[in-house]
Amino acid sequence: MWIGASGCGSSSPESKNSGGAAHSKRTVCLLPKIKGISYFTSCHRGAVEAADELGDIELIYDGPIDGDPKKQAEMIEQWTVDGVDVICVAPNAPDVVANAMREARAAGIHVITWDADGTADSRSFFVNQATAESIGRGMVKAMVDDLGPDAEGDVVIISSDATSANQNAWIDVMKPALAESRLRLATIKYPGENASNALADAKDVLQKYEALKGIFGISSVAFPGAAEGVEQAGKSGQVLVTGLSTPNDMRRYVKNGTVKSVVLWNTIDLGYLTVRVASALARGDLKEGATTFDAGRLGTLRVVGDHVVLGDIIVFTRDNIDQYDF
Repeated sequence: MWIGASGCGSSSPESKNSGGAAHSKRTVCLLPKIKGISYFTSCHRGAVEAADELGDIELIYDGPIDGDPKKQAEMIEQWTVDGVDVICVAPNAPDVVANAMREARAAGIHVITWDADGTADSRSFFVNQATAESIGRGMVKAMVDDLGPDAEGDVVIISSDATSANQNAWIDVMKPALAESRLRLATIKYPGENASNALADAKDVLQKYEALKGIFGISSVAFPGAAEGVEQAGKSGQVLVTGLSTPNDMRRYVKNGTVKSVVLWNTIDLGYLTVRVASALARGDLKEGATTFDAGRLGTLRVVGDHVVLGDIIVFTRDNIDQYDF
């Protein structure tokens, strides 16, 4: 049975390493776009790993269960009052949280973004999972490869919120990439971070576009919702679905043929890297102008401008998806 993956779970913060020696530790706050979905839960796993490995980090993980950027801003404001050391923000709406982030920096707190970037003056570094070019073109390549190079027809994009910086950057790359193929972008839907809305959008486009060949679900919530819509319509294998989500969320759809390719990155590694970057900033080991970063078990990674880059995308298929557990 499919269960919609909109925000769920407790709104109370989760802390790690908060024992008797907490006074000597640096407090790092990890703020996801939405708390209670598997994508960010797996990021949290990596963050806990890094905090335990470093030994001097008190990790606080909390976020809105409904993806409300105003609630993100309120959490940043509270952490600023608390005087934490580092705040790591995955902003749903960069402009909504920018002022709170700037105020935190003015108070002497290190502020970085991760998973999604914010306004340039609101943070010092962005922990970037992969470049927009790699992600956007990677999704289009997956669709073209899955359909075949001679496939013609309509495709649609089911995104997140219209203000989501990540998704908008990827769409800007996807449009010219699609123009190089025989596929036509018919429309873009914005269901927010709500799988039930994505399911409804998928059903809508399946009815509206007779020449529909594929659906892109370009958030970890939209992709399973879109796949479920195709499956419920009895069109698995006729209308292909690809996009961005965790292998655990998409495994069933890959096994039953609704999805051939899942595009993502290692979310555990993303959370791990974010805490590593936060710690280095707090210690003064990561500074403006750096070109490389020692990322623990991830090795030496590139720093491009003010982006610390995790790496490239991973494409999960029937052949390799069982090798991953996140």
